[in-house]
Amino acid sequence: MAKHVSETPATQLLKANKIAFTEHPYEYLEHGGAQHSAQVLGFDPFTVVKTLIMQDQDAKPLVVLMHGNRKVSTKNLARQIGAKSVEPCTPEVANRNSGYLVGGTSPFGTRKSMPVYIEETILDLPKILINGGRRGYLVGLDPQVCVQLLSAKKVQCALAE
Repeated sequence: MAKHVSETPATQLLKANKIAFTEHPYEYLEHGGAQHSAQVLGFDPFTVVKTLIMQDQDAKPLVVLMHGNRKVSTKNLARQIGAKSVEPCTPEVANRNSGYLVGGTSPFGTRKSMPVYIEETILDLPKILINGGRRGYLVGLDPQVCVQLLSAKKVQCALAE
């Protein structure tokens, strides 16, 4: 029987919206990232989606959802969202904005409401794994949920890692 994981703000939000999801707990590895979780769980890193908390030139936070084996071109992202510049937040700022610990950040149920941008090709996948709100815990769901629940806007800013 699969190990049950206690609820997080992310899973509470998904359940409240009657979103079907599967639970995928794994042994968390500091700085292992999406590549590690994909390998441990036996999934393609392309289908494991990273939740990145970034900020624009005015330190306004935003969320970027990116394939586990891709990096964000901050230059391309800034241009597409009409910002002068975009950069990753420090872990402390990311934690404060999201309400989650870095490594366990989910785009669902964040402390602050932030605009969400999703790499366009993620929406072509039948199912993605994305953080469920704690380190070592991913949830599997239809990527369209990101658009439905988070009003995620499509961007094209992926770079090969």
